Formats: sequence, C-alpha cells, structure tokens
Amino acid sequence: MFTVIFMCLWLSLGDSTADPIEPLSTNTFVDEEENVTLSCSYKKFSGTVNNLQWYRHYPTSKPVFLLYIQESTKFKSKIPPRLDAEVDKTNKQVNLIISSAAVSDSALYYCALVPTVTGNSAALYKNLYTV
Repeated sequence: MFTVIFMCLWLSLGDSTADPIEPLSTNTFVDEEENVTLSCSYKKFSGTVNNLQWYRHYPTSKPVFLLYIQESTKFKSKIPPRLDAEVDKTNKQVNLIISSAAVSDSALYYCALVPTVTGNSAALYKNLYTV
C-alpha cells in the first residue's frame, strides 16, 4: 500500500495581494484507491469570476492544465479521467475531486482564479508558473 501525497497551492492571476485564492489545506495524505477532494477558497476575491482553473505539477516538469469550471454556469471543460470539479458559490469555494487516488496522482495541484479582464489580457499570464 502506498500513500498518495497531494499539495495544493494557488495562483491568483492579476493583483495577487488584493484578491487571493487560497487552498483550504496545503497537504493532503490519502491511501491508494481513496477519493480525495482538494479545495480552494476565493472568499477574499471581490471581482467578477470568469472561471476557476486547476493545474497539476510533477517535480520534473512544468505545471499542466487540468480543467476549468465557470462559476456562473457550472460549465466544465473536458475533464480527465477520475477527476471532477465543483463550485460552491455560496462559500466561494472550488473543489477538485480525484476518484481512486493512485501513486501517479502525487503532485502539486494549483487552483487559479481568472477574473473578467478588460484591456490587455496578455498581462494575465505573467505569473502563470509563479508559486
């Protein structure tokens, strides 16, 4: 039996000091085959939420985009196997649900908040890989 380790960090694209998104737990340990939910809160965000995103980062590679979910419509992008996402608008929280955790799921997971932007949207991505 292996223990699967999840670390949840966050990305706040834009002004990260004023409107953060933050993990509810930074380390999660589960046994193989258990389900796990990683959660981030955006309670301190005061703007309009366009979509919320999840990324996975293995130590020897770049972060990889997993999925996004829209707060207003609960639309989800194409979701990889064993993953799901949900938004709790009341508590301003986004969850990533991983079914039947495997050792290969051990990684850093990033939640990102993408606000509605006017003007130069290219500036949004300047901190994409900054932790």
